[in-house]
Amino acid sequence: MSSKTIICPNPEATFELGESVGKCLVGGEIILLKGPLGAGKTLFTKGLLGGLGFDVAEVSSPSFTLVNRYEARLTVYHADLWRLEDPDGAAFSIGIDELLEDPGAVIVIEWAERLEGFDFGRDTVSVEIKGDGDAPRSVEIFNASTGSGF
Repeated sequence: MSSKTIICPNPEATFELGESVGKCLVGGEIILLKGPLGAGKTLFTKGLLGGLGFDVAEVSSPSFTLVNRYEARLTVYHADLWRLEDPDGAAFSIGIDELLEDPGAVIVIEWAERLEGFDFGRDTVSVEIKGDGDAPRSVEIFNASTGSGF
């Protein structure tokens, strides 16, 4: 199995990496974002939505709403599991079954480690962001279904 690791020296590079990923999406992808608080998961998602043509000024963290829906070139569901402590109830709490009913939508899940072992029934791409504060970020992108970098 292989993965791709990219070093992002600053927040702008994290945003640009997300933007590059967004431009490559065709629909149906599930992006599992992992990393500590403040790593840049929401910033990466803003870039991803920008790459899909969405106005990034309109993107907000769904920490309290749990899921935000965006209509861009593709429909994007942006979920955040940060507040959910119970891994067994996390999928139910965000209505994952309903989100998966839209096969052409992109699903982006922050704090995806809380869904460890969940069977999505389709390909997933894991994006793990390491680092916090002013330190550069190490971003590992791994296609969990095919075992290759994105």
